[in-house]
Amino acid sequence: QVHLVESGGGLVQAGGSLRLSCATSGSTLDYYAIGWFRQAPGKEREGVSCISYSGDITDYADFVKDRFTISRDNAKKMAYLQMNNLKGEDTATYYCAADLFGDCHSAPNEYNFWGQGTQVTISS
Repeated sequence: QVHLVESGGGLVQAGGSLRLSCATSGSTLDYYAIGWFRQAPGKEREGVSCISYSGDITDYADFVKDRFTISRDNAKKMAYLQMNNLKGEDTATYYCAADLFGDCHSAPNEYNFWGQGTQVTISS
């Protein structure tokens, strides 16, 4: 079992950058795919990006391609989401999630373990 804690959210102007971190504890991170999701008020949770447990597969939602970068450091038991050129529509609570021996999934129901979320607010 793995426990996840997100950090790095905050208030930033449009066009700015944030780096979200997902700290894990418990089981080794090596065998878990990591997904980043977000949920805005009144909207469903949506997949943002994912990275397979091996690290060789990544995927991004169309609305963040070329702006966001997912990465992982298994030795530090950390995952990251670098977010550049942020837009107002990126405002949401961002969650990281883990899937044991997962490849790379965009569906929330593929993930068994979730963090509590970190708020990202973009001002125009």
